[in-house]
Amino acid sequence: MIKPKRLLSLLLRFIAFGATLAAVILMATSHEKGTFFAVSYEAKYTDTPAFKYFVIANAIVTVYGFLVLFLPPGSPIWRLVLALDLVFIMLLISSISAAMAIAQVGKNGNPRAAWLPVCDQVTKFCNQVTGALVAGFIALITYIILLLHSIYNFLNPLFEKA
Repeated sequence: MIKPKRLLSLLLRFIAFGATLAAVILMATSHEKGTFFAVSYEAKYTDTPAFKYFVIANAIVTVYGFLVLFLPPGSPIWRLVLALDLVFIMLLISSISAAMAIAQVGKNGNPRAAWLPVCDQVTKFCNQVTGALVAGFIALITYIILLLHSIYNFLNPLFEKA
């Protein structure tokens, strides 16, 4: 039978894996053609380096999350997983921040730079980007909870002995 701590950790890891996978799929499939006056254009995630970074970072964390699901519970590799969780949290934070900045410009524009908002013309694209960012936030929050849970499980035996 699986211990409750292990079950919680496994459940959180599965949620994090699913959220990063959803973020990758939503962002990678986001594209829409729009027209502004007489100019036709296509909005897709590959047009922006920040969105590409978001997809690549979430894909890396997805693969990591999938591999960690199959680690045996008593393995000494879990100490490395604790450190890697922190590294991947930082990777997720940076990719979400970059994508969020570009999404904000797409939604509101930038009058000082004369950039017009595009979300009025390509609403499906913007909705998919928003969904991908929400999935990324869910993954980030789940990984932070996982890290805190892992630290507690790692340090708790040390304090019980004292």
